[in-house]
Amino acid sequence: MWNSSRAVADQDTLGREVPVADRILTVSSQLLPSPSSSNPSAQPTAPLNVPSRESCPKIQVSIILPVHNAEYWLDDCLKSVLEQDFEGTLELSVFDDASKDKSMNIINKWKIKLETLGIRVVIGGHNSPSPRGVGFSKNQAIAQSSGSYLCFLDSDDVMMPQRVRLQYKAAIQHPNSIIGCQVKREPPNSTERYTRWINNLTSKQLITQVEEVEEALRRWYLPKKVFTSYGPTVIMPTWFCSQEWFSQVGKFDESGKGVPEDLLFFYHHLRKGGGVFLVEQCLLLYRYHPYAATHSVLESTIWQHRVQFLEERALQHWTSFTIWNAGKQGRKLYRSLSPVNQKKVVAFCDVDENKIKKGFYSYEDSEERPKPKIPIRHFKDADPPFVICVKLDLTGGTFEENLESLNLQEGLDYLHFS
Repeated sequence: MWNSSRAVADQDTLGREVPVADRILTVSSQLLPSPSSSNPSAQPTAPLNVPSRESCPKIQVSIILPVHNAEYWLDDCLKSVLEQDFEGTLELSVFDDASKDKSMNIINKWKIKLETLGIRVVIGGHNSPSPRGVGFSKNQAIAQSSGSYLCFLDSDDVMMPQRVRLQYKAAIQHPNSIIGCQVKREPPNSTERYTRWINNLTSKQLITQVEEVEEALRRWYLPKKVFTSYGPTVIMPTWFCSQEWFSQVGKFDESGKGVPEDLLFFYHHLRKGGGVFLVEQCLLLYRYHPYAATHSVLESTIWQHRVQFLEERALQHWTSFTIWNAGKQGRKLYRSLSPVNQKKVVAFCDVDENKIKKGFYSYEDSEERPKPKIPIRHFKDADPPFVICVKLDLTGGTFEENLESLNLQEGLDYLHFS
């Protein structure tokens, strides 16, 4: 499970570690339905014959693994758990969400290997006809876990050997933060812009302190990159946080298919004053395929939640603002705003001379009379703060140069909603 030569080298940076001799060697678990259910298959089953938490060495990290029909990827995923070089006590908490394939056979096979090397394995699940969803499965896996810290892992992804070790170290230093990392995408050419965005964010572009957020709200300053269309600034498969902080924020939404449970949790995390920290190393192989759960979430659903969060966290503190982009995305944002925030839009701005010559945007669907007409200006003639609806990394650097020429401060003078 761990590399002794690396462990010696990292001893000082990790602090006190539990000797491998003190690790749990065997855990036997069985699954039984809840006695309160008239339909046993519809209820989550719980591990039995697992030593109590009081009788076991304290688990430092629980890897949270929801599973649904993942037989194609599970061997690689579980092998990466086995190969972690973390020296502390480690637990794998699996919750099977009504898989109909051979996922459980694979899990039970790896359970023996993992326990032999001192990794405690806890398995829960249910056998109802339909899955309950990712949010439900994560909550169940967390509820049955006992680690002080939670390392989230998707069943189709692969961890680098140093992931738990490095994120654990960061989590200790940032107890109220979600810890993320850089990723390697597979296939390599899938979602190139998205992957570049994930890996180019630095810790300076993320929320790091509760005090910073509070000061931000006093000064109209908003955390960077929070409102972008890609969702959370650290993607869910890379999350690592303390069990205590997770409990303070609350559970994942359990509404099921089509609900962006990770985005909703991330927003609630920010409302609670939580921070975000990025380990600037590639610690996860992040797979893209047509069966991924993320494809069940409609773009319109994501858009609706993003607009609501923008209005809640930013626009309510602004008396006026300019939408940067007089094209399709900018107009879509305007139409999506509440009537109160629509009235705060003093202008659109752009570089397209044809749009600027038109002079204004008329909101034809408005029930107001006369219908609102919003001026369209050149970006150099527009007034901040800006909500920017221009996609990054698509203009060969022209947009970025235009923005930089204004000498504005991100979060104070503009927000990205691209």
